[in-house]
Amino acid sequence: MKNDLLITGGTGLVGSAIDVGTKVSSSDVDLRIAEDTFNFFEKQKPKKVIHCAGRVGGLGGNMNHKGEFFYENIMINTNVLEASRRVGVEKVVSFLSTCVFPDSVEYPLTEKKIHIGEPHHSNYPYAYAKRMVDIQSRAYKEQYGLNYVSVIPTNIYGPNDNFSIDDGHVLPALIHKCYLAKQNNTDLEVWGSGKPLREFIYSEDVAKLSKWVLENYEEEEPIIFTTSEEISVGNVVEIVVNCMEFKGKVVFNKDKPDGQFRKPADNSKLLSYLPDFKFTPIEVGIKNTVDWFVKNYDESRK
Repeated sequence: MKNDLLITGGTGLVGSAIDVGTKVSSSDVDLRIAEDTFNFFEKQKPKKVIHCAGRVGGLGGNMNHKGEFFYENIMINTNVLEASRRVGVEKVVSFLSTCVFPDSVEYPLTEKKIHIGEPHHSNYPYAYAKRMVDIQSRAYKEQYGLNYVSVIPTNIYGPNDNFSIDDGHVLPALIHKCYLAKQNNTDLEVWGSGKPLREFIYSEDVAKLSKWVLENYEEEEPIIFTTSEEISVGNVVEIVVNCMEFKGKVVFNKDKPDGQFRKPADNSKLLSYLPDFKFTPIEVGIKNTVDWFVKNYDESRK
């Protein structure tokens, strides 16, 4: 079987939002196993790859499964890029995360600051594994002349996310918590103070930008996907509560960790290429996500 575009993590948050290509999930191939990955790519023979697959999670998942997060992401990323090289893939777009940036760094985050210090202690194994995607892509470009690039989205959210309360990212976990609090007529407990600031980007926007990078972006340096608009966790809670029509009490548990207080990112490079790109307003994106989760509660990842 021959397909021009292969999308790893094809049923996940970003992969499911991309409306082209052959989508690959863990039920098709275990990308942690080199031989299985190489054999799968040999059968598919794609010309281009958007690499979204990975072991991901929120603050709780990263803190409780550090060894697993490091090993599994190292293996997945190494195998996908090497398999792509072996079968002659022309272009690979790999997804990094803002956690690759140093903990102590001058803000805003830019593409040139990835490797200038140690990442935050809460998720350093995952962060280092993701940094290695950038290193491997650059090394393959320098040695083999391959056009393998990386993108760095800020906090992605949308339908088909992992809504696990224990292992999910802040927004999908919050949506799930709010849903249960409404169903059970209980308080909504939110980890931390609600004061930390985050930049969110809707999955459909990320999908559009990924397709643009696949066809147009040629730089060795990664490119950041972000709105550059910060919003507090507390304000996100307020939007979720309104969208869910939750009427109960919201309790911020300050005994739980906040994580990094803020990590604003600069989208100047992105806007230099796409000055007229229209990002989905967060109120609209969260409403779409809440509606999708409520409708698909039984089948959703949680």
